[in-house]
Amino acid sequence: PALMGNVALWKPASSAVYPAYFVMELFQEAGLPDGVINFIPGRGSVVGPLVMDHPDLAGVHFTGSTAVFQNMWQHVGGKIQQYKSYPRIVGETGGKDFCIAHESVDQDALVTAMVRGAFEFQGQKCSAMSRAYIPTTIWDNIRDQFLAEMATVKMGDPTDFSNFVNAVIDQAAFDSIKEFIDHAAHADDAEILTGGKCDDSVGYFIEPTTILTTNSEFRTMCEEIFGPVLTIYLYDPADWQATLELVDSTSPYALTGCVMATNKAAIAEAAAALTHSAGNFYINDKPTGAVVGQQPFGGSRASGTNDKAGSMFNLARWVSQRTVKENFDPPKDYRYPFLADD
Repeated sequence: PALMGNVALWKPASSAVYPAYFVMELFQEAGLPDGVINFIPGRGSVVGPLVMDHPDLAGVHFTGSTAVFQNMWQHVGGKIQQYKSYPRIVGETGGKDFCIAHESVDQDALVTAMVRGAFEFQGQKCSAMSRAYIPTTIWDNIRDQFLAEMATVKMGDPTDFSNFVNAVIDQAAFDSIKEFIDHAAHADDAEILTGGKCDDSVGYFIEPTTILTTNSEFRTMCEEIFGPVLTIYLYDPADWQATLELVDSTSPYALTGCVMATNKAAIAEAAAALTHSAGNFYINDKPTGAVVGQQPFGGSRASGTNDKAGSMFNLARWVSQRTVKENFDPPKDYRYPFLADD
């Protein structure tokens, strides 16, 4: 909104106030006038109502959880008569991002996509790969390659750049992710292939965890986790079409997803069947890594309004268009030609 000339209030996430403060300092040092971007850290439950109850509210650009965004939208809807204009609401929320591998997949590429897509940044990206569908016919080889790669992944201090995985952001995230892992560890229809250990003695460290399930609707196949947890479901290659339908229907989200295949017909089938399953759809690549300004990003369904952050489409949401007409030869008679006397 500020890029398009609007005065904006910036409420950073409570767990990211410190870096946001320094970004604001950089803005000011670069010459940003006072009052254009107003930095307001605080609890959402306190700041939110004060902002959204104001009659001058013109728009909300939100990034966060689906539940919070739904509550925000409901709040604005309930106050709609008090606003001077209809607030524009843009949201980028949760995801349950998928990878579906075809039998023709380049197996080395699939393993790399799984490791990077699921465990970069500890899976703390709304675009991170969280569920994978792999054909039974290639699983033995994929498993061996994947386990060998995972054995080389280092976890530790983020200042040591040889560590691929670091700590998750806070205690609340640690507890939530651990609860998912504990659930899988005690389930009859799931087993933990990698990781599974959690340690919050110094920092909030969770090993990159891979779960194999025989239940396509297992909890970690359906619910957003936002952590270093990947769940794998094996399918019969003869059920390719049915598995595409399963991918589409399993989750309420539609943020990112990928198909891994060398068979062009299979790629086309997946792209068509998963049209509404991912706002950002990747072919033979991990379902994450969009760069703002280069690749518009966003999803629909429970993942948000799909206004594509980093694109001209999103920017256009933050201007009020005005049409101006000037007539250089205004009419002097109200009578149209068809009203003339015979």
